[in-house]
Amino acid sequence: MTLRIDRRQFLMGSSALVAAGMAGVAPAFAQGANLRLTFWGGQNRADRTYAVSDLFEAATGNTVEGEFLAWNDYWPKLATQTAGGNAPDIIQMDYRYIVEYARRNAIAPLDEFVGGALKLADFDQDQLDGGKVDGKLYGISLGANSVATLVNTKAFEEAGVEVPTNAWTYDDIMSKGEAFAKANIRNGMKMISDGSGVEPMLDNWLRQKGLALYTAEGKLGFGADEMIEWFKLWNELRAAGVIVAPDNQALDTGPLETTMVVTGHAAMMPTNSNQLVGYQALVPDRLDLIGYPRIAPGVGGGHYRKPSMFFSVAGSSANKEKAAEFLNFFIADPEAAKILGVERGIPCLPESREIVAPTLDEQNQIALNFVANLGDLLGPLPPSPPAAAGEIDISLLRTLSQEVAFGARSPEDAGPYFVNEATAILNRAS
Repeated sequence: MTLRIDRRQFLMGSSALVAAGMAGVAPAFAQGANLRLTFWGGQNRADRTYAVSDLFEAATGNTVEGEFLAWNDYWPKLATQTAGGNAPDIIQMDYRYIVEYARRNAIAPLDEFVGGALKLADFDQDQLDGGKVDGKLYGISLGANSVATLVNTKAFEEAGVEVPTNAWTYDDIMSKGEAFAKANIRNGMKMISDGSGVEPMLDNWLRQKGLALYTAEGKLGFGADEMIEWFKLWNELRAAGVIVAPDNQALDTGPLETTMVVTGHAAMMPTNSNQLVGYQALVPDRLDLIGYPRIAPGVGGGHYRKPSMFFSVAGSSANKEKAAEFLNFFIADPEAAKILGVERGIPCLPESREIVAPTLDEQNQIALNFVANLGDLLGPLPPSPPAAAGEIDISLLRTLSQEVAFGARSPEDAGPYFVNEATAILNRAS
């Protein structure tokens, strides 16, 4: 069901839905502008966003009318609005789509407002760069996230196995996993879920090898040999009984409730840093975050701090400067920072992080510290993925990983097949 709620129709207590609040306005006293905002997300995000837009309205006299939708409904609606020349002034944008929208002139470059409406001198450079397309600034990052490994610390204590750290390797999955399996806790819980079909984990592994999932030109950045090696790696772990068995892994259909840590089939699994709070609400044991495993001791660079999402300004907006002011208010106002917390990721301004940190609970503190202290795990932000990346992930990688897991294909067969099919998908989409 589509979740679509107008800000004036739905209020939570004294604050309106936060969904309209991502553009930060510096106080302005000219005639007020009426701004429209759209974003994807749930009720918690909406509450926070509308509370910030209320602050903005009180400070500036401008009004912000917001609408939020579920992810799957958001993009078709935005595409229709954009095609009809009726896009909202402020658009929540994803890293996966920002290049496409920028090159279609559906969102506007913001460079003319930098130093004026947009105060970005202290903004994290990697997050600033993430919002650029062809050298121009098209999106203001609303927070930084990173991939991470979710860890059930109590399960490791029960198994008598030392909890891995950011220094762990793929070899440690085998050695620690064997010790964990031997302990035979919780009806055969495994140390880690099967990551062979997890696109971010494959991406991280490739980056550590100096390769890429996708190039800046939207092509595959690796070949069949790497995919064979990837599938063989997980086949060996599977055969040794140190990762979740395929019949249990197949029960993970996407919702948090079906994932392997929540269902108790694994003590670790790949995730994103901002999801820790959601998982902790479903698991009674204490959870923590560490990086993805290294391909060898001392090898890093696979992680990056991804902009969780952006606010962009529609190319058709008649209120671009006011919208830019709203973006600035959203990222820089101290009271806004307290309201927003880290729900959209770690704030990209040092001042906002300092304001937010003391207000956070333990799980949000863990997420903030993890993203802020990646150390040598951290590498450069990769190019935004091509439009067909989602199809390759869902229809190809996940399917092939299950076929290999169940023995329907060998790694030697699945590797070349993946590369050939992925290349064909990319060519059709280009």
